[in-house]
Amino acid sequence: MTNSALLQSRRVVAVPRGLASAFSVHAARAENSELWDVDGTRFVDFAGGIAVLNTGHRHPAVIAAVQTQLTAYTHTAFQVVPYEPYVALCERLNRLAPFSGDAKTILFSTGAEAVENAVKIARAHTGRTDVIAFAGGFHGRTLMASALTGKIAPYKKKFGPMPSGVWHVPFPVPQYGVSVSDTLRALDYLFRADVDPANVAAMIIEPVQGEGGFHPAPAELLNALRRICDDNGIVLIADEVQAGFGRTGRMFGIEHSGVEPDLLTIAKSLAGGFPLSGVIGRSYIMDAPEPGSLGGTYAGSPIACAAALAVLDVIANEGLLERANTIGTLLRNELQRISKRNDAVPIGFVRGPGAMIAFDVLKARGGTEPDPEATKRIIQVALENGLILLACGVHGNTIRLLMPLTIPDAVLTEGIAKLEKALTTIC
Repeated sequence: MTNSALLQSRRVVAVPRGLASAFSVHAARAENSELWDVDGTRFVDFAGGIAVLNTGHRHPAVIAAVQTQLTAYTHTAFQVVPYEPYVALCERLNRLAPFSGDAKTILFSTGAEAVENAVKIARAHTGRTDVIAFAGGFHGRTLMASALTGKIAPYKKKFGPMPSGVWHVPFPVPQYGVSVSDTLRALDYLFRADVDPANVAAMIIEPVQGEGGFHPAPAELLNALRRICDDNGIVLIADEVQAGFGRTGRMFGIEHSGVEPDLLTIAKSLAGGFPLSGVIGRSYIMDAPEPGSLGGTYAGSPIACAAALAVLDVIANEGLLERANTIGTLLRNELQRISKRNDAVPIGFVRGPGAMIAFDVLKARGGTEPDPEATKRIIQVALENGLILLACGVHGNTIRLLMPLTIPDAVLTEGIAKLEKALTTIC
């Protein structure tokens, strides 16, 4: 029995089945865009811990910052004894905020926690209760975040009633026959039939849907939502948990549209693999909750704050915004080339800004019918050939590419070759 197989047998006994793992290989070490399992097998990592590792596994600058912080202190609880790394990081993030006017930032631990608190802040500011989200959106696995998420299985199944006051409208996806006009008509109907806009505290939207299939929110839609929010006193929340920190070729995904949100939720690649999240927002909105009403025991850990400050330096010093665009251009060109191969699985709808790239696996070349079973086989064959891939999308037929932005050219080329081999092997 291999070491991974032995660990998998232990995992099945010790860990509940509700926590699913994409693969049964178990990590032993990792470096930048490569990972080795406990049996010594090497993998090219095109998953990046689900978009957490834009700066790669164990970036030397991040590790150095963490080691320095470890020699000082590891925890005090910011609510008890505050510390400089938290303040310094908030100052940096405030300067990066993609909106005009003064900004403030509060830190947490997970993306779902950031979303929960963004809703609390919006409710405190507006004195209202309801929130509008979008079909296909993913906002986390806590109860309110699950309610906001626009997908039943597996995120809501068996968990009973979701929190009230959450409404969904369709997200525009051309291959699913949903246009921006369809979305805006549905929103207008929602306001006429189900919820008074005067009761809506916030709208939350991913500038590029993550789990939902890497579908970019059209600028036309984001501009329309901004007008609707302004006309009705609604807070516009951009969920940047997956799209943020350089993945799309901009620091935040919403910057591609020119639309200014009121609040942003951030996490994932913020701290290079250490648990950290936050909400950046307009100061007058962020100050609405009463003292003591926000926070968390581990929120804004000094270790994670030190890592995040190093991550921001790496993004700037190594030109990772430009690197994301370079990687994305290469990926789009290569995927278009592979899609023309007669011996490859039918793929299409290559999409995404920067290096937030995805494509759909289809039943027929030039068609639109999804093929989730072929998608599973492609991912398994890729794993057997040393490439880690992830699927997503409401139909389970989208393959998303989330390699670190620090990936060397040679490893990127190797990974693309492994992907092409998987796409041609199962035909």
